[in-house]
Amino acid sequence: RSVLSGVSVTALPGTTTAVVGSTGSGKTTLVSLICRLRDATDGAVLIDGVDVRDRDPEELWSGIGLVPQRGYLFSGTVADNLRYGAPAGATVSDEQMWAALRGAAADDFVAAHPDGLAMPVAQGGINLSGGQRQRLAIARAVIRRPAIYLFDDAFSALDTGTDARVRAALREVAAEATVIIVAQRISTVTQADQVIVLDDGRVVGTGTHQQLLADCPTYAEFAESQSVTAGVGGQ
Repeated sequence: RSVLSGVSVTALPGTTTAVVGSTGSGKTTLVSLICRLRDATDGAVLIDGVDVRDRDPEELWSGIGLVPQRGYLFSGTVADNLRYGAPAGATVSDEQMWAALRGAAADDFVAAHPDGLAMPVAQGGINLSGGQRQRLAIARAVIRRPAIYLFDDAFSALDTGTDARVRAALREVAAEATVIIVAQRISTVTQADQVIVLDDGRVVGTGTHQQLLADCPTYAEFAESQSVTAGVGGQ
């Protein structure tokens, strides 16, 4: 686990903040501090000006939609898995489920299945592709309509075309939310309002994609390394 030092970042509602960096740079540590999977030993993480350590945990988590790289799915149906993401005690309509699936660009493969929302999901989602699992995990966060979305490398199993479709869908459903995306792929972050570049637990660059290409050697090298590397992911 990386130790963050001297990190000062502000993410505003209605904006997307991307966090990039090499393995071990501190990206996941930053996310874990926001949702209190870990607590800061120095400094503070503030949401609406209040230290997360001073908030009621249930109230804190109810306002956050966290999607990890390997979003776990439960045995049951698509509808069952979406209900897990809804606020406690909330009744979720089919219309809300389909809206959440559209927000994660997951409605296509669910609609194509003869059972629709009753489409079976095996424990861990092993009967689905990696990309389908990630999109259902994203839909489970969307159905909560949280104030803060935390995507911790949650697009890694998507091919670039599906990645773009998911981000376009999210821009609509999360237009007023604070969106934080941890990503390994440059194409995922080019449209972010700000990109934070981490290296060895420190911020070495902050700006838009274009600004960082010009002003941040670490980011420019990161981008260059991907411009000559092709990869294919599952949908």
